[in-house]
Amino acid sequence: MELFTFHRVQVMGNTEVNYLRSLPAEQRIPSFPRLFEFDIPCIIMTAGNTLEPELLAIATEHGVPVFTTKYETTKAVYFVGDFLDDQFSPKTIIHGAFVDVYGIGVLFVGRSGIGKSEIALDLIERGHRLVADDVVMVIRKGESILMGSGSSLVKHFMEVRGLGLIDIRSIFGVRSVRFQKRVEVVVQLEEWDDTIEYTRTGLDTSETEILGVSVPHIRLPIFPGKNVTVISEVIALNHLLKHYGHDSALEFSRRLQTMLEQKADADDKSDPMIDWLEHDFE
Repeated sequence: MELFTFHRVQVMGNTEVNYLRSLPAEQRIPSFPRLFEFDIPCIIMTAGNTLEPELLAIATEHGVPVFTTKYETTKAVYFVGDFLDDQFSPKTIIHGAFVDVYGIGVLFVGRSGIGKSEIALDLIERGHRLVADDVVMVIRKGESILMGSGSSLVKHFMEVRGLGLIDIRSIFGVRSVRFQKRVEVVVQLEEWDDTIEYTRTGLDTSETEILGVSVPHIRLPIFPGKNVTVISEVIALNHLLKHYGHDSALEFSRRLQTMLEQKADADDKSDPMIDWLEHDFE
């Protein structure tokens, strides 16, 4: 009992049950109550094992629930661990629109009325899938995975200003929605501001923290006439390319550096591209 982690769910499988059964009755019954000197949450009997009535009465007397499952210990521990992870993992609520764009979870944030829902609606019309609108529930799974979903009340309803509430699943079909998705990119929508220097090359990446997890963060200025939907698709595709080891900004930077290094040697030579263009009569 020196290293007894009593604050955790206690799992008893074939090994523990066979040990108890191997003890004579005069030793088994006095030894079992030692468990309940600690404030244990519950006991789960795996592989279809059950406690003898005398031992079950001891657990009942101390107010400790005893569950039984047909699953073997390894699978039971996996299911219980996954359930507890869902119930007790850190959670937060974010005001935004969350869309699965080409398999990338893109979370749009910004002030109320800036157009998050309208952008999400346009993306849905183009074949992408809504996860949540307005109220996005984010939960941290493990150390570095953020999963986003909608609330049980709102689910896949969307508020469009001037139109009201619409049911995305009923209008666009079951292919237009999904219940949860990993949060992979945060796009912050904001009005264009001449005093702010926005990134133009993509070499200076930015990140934001949600529940202690760093997520790529993109500040996207918007103004009338700007096609934010297409830009959102490109953001998702560019993020997908980075997962495959291709960074467009770095690739362009390398090409530019190579051309600058070769320029001195090519100053006294004619450019074959210019020659080709000069003789193109189309």
